[in-house]
Amino acid sequence: MNEIFFGALPYVAITVLIVGTAYRYSKDTSTWSTKSSQFLAKSSLKIAGPMFHLGLAMAFGGHVIGILIPKFLTDSAGIDEHLYHIIALAGGIPAGILFFLGFFLLMQRRFGKARMKVNTSTMDGWLYVILFATIATGCFATLLNATGILGDFNYRETISPWFRSLLMFQPDTSLMENVPLIFKCHLLCALTLITIFPFTRLVHCLSFPFEYFGRSHIIYRRK
Repeated sequence: MNEIFFGALPYVAITVLIVGTAYRYSKDTSTWSTKSSQFLAKSSLKIAGPMFHLGLAMAFGGHVIGILIPKFLTDSAGIDEHLYHIIALAGGIPAGILFFLGFFLLMQRRFGKARMKVNTSTMDGWLYVILFATIATGCFATLLNATGILGDFNYRETISPWFRSLLMFQPDTSLMENVPLIFKCHLLCALTLITIFPFTRLVHCLSFPFEYFGRSHIIYRRK
């Protein structure tokens, strides 16, 4: 199972992500959006939207730094393990709070308002479930690791080199054998999210409205 989950599944997820996204963009561009719902519930989006996206950007940046930068580079820069964790927590705690609260407010908006609920698809529902599982397991794993409950576990000596081995197409699944279960659950939730990405509203993050800056204003009226 270790070979399947951490040796084969990552490549399956990435393949589905690339092929599925390309197919959807070429064959089904009419659904390539988030189905804007500001007219249905605008006030709650003013806080929830920026909070969620800021937390997402901070969390993503922290993952990139923690996974892609080898430990020997930070050691050579004079950043020991204690200082590194202090820096990681200083950025990770605010990111986790913003990300989780923003997601909770968006979920409350999506499923707590009648007009929003009837405009929510089955895939939207599954997306929220998997997003919640991914965020919750990530925050819980960070909390357990920071408080020392997981002992002397260091993800920079296990998960990080495993991820880099995937990028080199030489997956070293042995690095994942002694990783705590909560981290494995977080990784599997993330891989599931990557797999369903092409079939959800998340594809909108791959587009940027360049024409917006040059087009004429569009006037929207409530009634």
